[in-house]
Amino acid sequence: MATVDDLARIALALPETTGEAGRIAYGVINKGKSKGIAWVWLERIDPKKARVPNPAVIAIRVRNNAEKEMLIEAKPTKFFTEPHYNGFPAILVRLAEVEVGELEMLLLNAWRCQAPPALVKRFDEQG
Repeated sequence: MATVDDLARIALALPETTGEAGRIAYGVINKGKSKGIAWVWLERIDPKKARVPNPAVIAIRVRNNAEKEMLIEAKPTKFFTEPHYNGFPAILVRLAEVEVGELEMLLLNAWRCQAPPALVKRFDEQG
């Protein structure tokens, strides 16, 4: 079972990845801006109130909506979505349901989606 601490450790080990102060959110610097790779799910508990952070669920960027649908179909106990994410390439991940290695692969793939191509190439060359 993966934890928020595992999330931070893995995300921050990726090149040029930073965390957002005061929030569970990580992004890679691309053209001077942080491009999100993973962030805490803001759950809508009451339709008339603001969303609230649910640290048991993390949104993780994926390559495209086809990959998103494939992951959700393959492992619906681990991955899901909600209307707020319709058309957006990110899955919601139940941390308690994923192994640390699986989380590592998801974050690496998210990082690859958002990192500058030259950085990805350098990372791959370094092994």
